[in-house]
Amino acid sequence: MVHAGTGPRRAGGPLERLFDLSGRGTTLAREARGGVTTFFAMAYIILLNPIILGGAQDVTGARLSIPQLTTMTALSAAIATIVMGLVGNAPLALAAGLGINAVVAYQAAPQMTWPQAMGLVVLEGLVIVLLAVTGVRERIMNAIPLSLKHAIAVGIGAFIALIGLVDAGFVTAGTGGTPLALGAAGSLNTWPSLVFAVVLLLMIVLYTRGVPGAILIGIVVGTALAIVIETHARIPEGGWGVVTPRMPKELVAAPDFGLLLQVDLFGGFVRAGFLSALVVLFTLVLSGFFDAMGTILGISDEAGLVDERGRVPRLGRILAADGLSAALGGLTSSSANTVYVESAAGVGEGARTGLANMFTGALFLGTLLLTPLAAVVPAQAASPALVLVGALMMTQVSKIDWSDLELAVPAFLTIVMMPFTYSITTGIGAGLIVYTLIKAGRGRWREVHYPLWIAAAVFAAYFALHPIKLLLGIG
Repeated sequence: MVHAGTGPRRAGGPLERLFDLSGRGTTLAREARGGVTTFFAMAYIILLNPIILGGAQDVTGARLSIPQLTTMTALSAAIATIVMGLVGNAPLALAAGLGINAVVAYQAAPQMTWPQAMGLVVLEGLVIVLLAVTGVRERIMNAIPLSLKHAIAVGIGAFIALIGLVDAGFVTAGTGGTPLALGAAGSLNTWPSLVFAVVLLLMIVLYTRGVPGAILIGIVVGTALAIVIETHARIPEGGWGVVTPRMPKELVAAPDFGLLLQVDLFGGFVRAGFLSALVVLFTLVLSGFFDAMGTILGISDEAGLVDERGRVPRLGRILAADGLSAALGGLTSSSANTVYVESAAGVGEGARTGLANMFTGALFLGTLLLTPLAAVVPAQAASPALVLVGALMMTQVSKIDWSDLELAVPAFLTIVMMPFTYSITTGIGAGLIVYTLIKAGRGRWREVHYPLWIAAAVFAAYFALHPIKLLLGIG
């Protein structure tokens, strides 16, 4: 039976039925724009992840191949992103998690072989899936007070803005006692800094004027400007960061799938010892669990997908897809996949459904053959999108009840700890611990749902992990 007012749904055909475009107030063009923007905002991982993993040695002294890692990073990101779009119908793109890959490279690999380290990554994903299908993870997310959920979104906004500023070289490590500084030696005296500033200002002007595709236009213009500057100016080697904007000599390169399924599931417990491997697994699960949780909440809130109670639709499916994607990262030896905060760039361009993921995933698949092109967009052209979206996410700070200190203090710590420690997990942990302690200190401990007590205890153990390891003799 056809009802009145279903014209847009009928016109959309299969895409409308699968992704509910009209129900979420979006269009095919907006989803395409958002998906492409998300890809360009996070395409750096195709180059950065191989550098991190390829720069480490396992216990035998073996190193992973950079070309193989590049192929696996792109393949894993493509599959994970598409699966999330189809299963969760959310504009949440996934790829190898920064921070998680460092745990694999510098905590797991020195104690075991690469296949054994990737086996722990697979186990991490399976544990997260188990927590999702049993409803434990969803109960924890739903138990978080609404003000803290908004604080998570605001903190992620500040975090991704800092990521953009640092990746572009606009903010650097300070000298003379200051932890941070403006540009190199406290000033903006390089061509790459100029490109970043021009692109950021261009994006701001276009976005505030309501120009469709403002962020994507900025990235394309910035890349073109960077290529021209690189061609005619003398830029020191590495001056652009990971990606140097040069037109590649060839457009096509054959992918290398040599690392696919190179996994030893339980060998790490034998090689490194049960307790040592368990500590690595615990760290992986905790980082993957809460990093993704915070990102899902923050981006869903920014996209207007949460209900009046701060709950995310199809959350169970989203969390299960996230866990499966983490396991996929182990099977491809690219480290655990997780939801990327750069998805917020696509949301800023209008993405509201999993259809955007189809475009992002397709572009990741395209890089399997067009790897040279992935090395064209420099951070200075893509990072301004993170700063702009960070500003947009910061507006949610008005939704926090700052007059209630029981919420204001934990919210503040949640927000500031994310950029100050470069960790979403740390921000969430600090906020939850302080929230539960304030409630207990005021005799209102019954107002805290039991999943939050469990989460706070787990975070306390996480922050005290080093002394606990020393106590157990595995420091």
